Amino acid sequence: MPREAISSDRLPPPVGPFSAAVRMGGFLFVSGQVALSPATGRLIEGDVSAQTEQVLENLRTVLAAAGKTLADVARVNVYLTDMKHFAQMNAVYARHFTAPYPARTTVAVAALPLGAAVEIDLIAQ
Repeated sequence: MPREAISSDRLPPPVGPFSAAVRMGGFLFVSGQVALSPATGRLIEGDVSAQTEQVLENLRTVLAAAGKTLADVARVNVYLTDMKHFAQMNAVYARHFTAPYPARTTVAVAALPLGAAVEIDLIAQ
């Protein structure tokens, strides 16, 4: 099965050796996004709600580059540096997805790249 890399010039460049997304076997695997500003390439200022908004906008950009939308998402993984931010993240998340919602896991992690409070990756078809 060939692997096709997906990218967008509307995103900041990745902070490591990885693709923004890979299409393979009818699925789109989108790498984790943190709240990097496309304009500056830096982590945005703001709380976990603001960061979650930016993360979801970055994910929308990657999906659009592959001809997909959030409605095509089947699976989401959310990583938080503190579970006390769960309700704030969840409120923003709920504004972006509609029922039937994608399957989702949310976990707490010790740290995220660039000091981010939230990172989200996903799988779409």
